[in-house]
Amino acid sequence: QVQLVESGGGLVQAGGSLKLSCAASGRNISTYAMDWFRQAPGKEREFVATISWSGYVTYYANSVKGRFTISRDNAKNTVSLQMNSLKPNDTAVYYCRAKAGPDEFWGQGTQVTVSS
Repeated sequence: QVQLVESGGGLVQAGGSLKLSCAASGRNISTYAMDWFRQAPGKEREFVATISWSGYVTYYANSVKGRFTISRDNAKNTVSLQMNSLKPNDTAVYYCRAKAGPDEFWGQGTQVTVSS
């Protein structure tokens, strides 16, 4: 089992920045792909970004490309999401996910609110 805890969310003005962190425990995540998803009120959860187990491969949703950066530190068992140039429609609960084959683990989420 992998337990994931997100942190770093909060209230920020449009154009501002936040850095989310996801701390893993219970198992080393170095063999897991790590993802960020988000869910806005009344909407389905959507993919934001992913990073391979090695950290060499990343992929982003078009809506965040060029503004968000995903990174990981396998030694510290953490993954981060640097969010710049935030927009009001980035407002959502952000979730961290660890995935390897059939194994999939989710955190509880952290709220990000961007005011206009």
